[in-house]
Amino acid sequence: MLKVRDAAARLGLSISTLNKWRVYGTGPTYLKLGSAVFYDPADLDAWLAERRRTSTWSAGNDNQQKAAA
Repeated sequence: MLKVRDAAARLGLSISTLNKWRVYGTGPTYLKLGSAVFYDPADLDAWLAERRRTSTWSAGNDNQQKAAA
């Protein structure tokens, strides 16, 4: 399990971004134990894999479009 700081570093994101994404319900899944937040490295890898793209012309944020549909 990774703490928020370590998960952010692994993803190349800021801690603030991960904190905001948890509030919005976006971003990788996480575990909450008491007040502590942890990320499973396997969940981070799966989340990254879902965002792979082969072209820049496809919808830029198609993940949100799926949620809205």
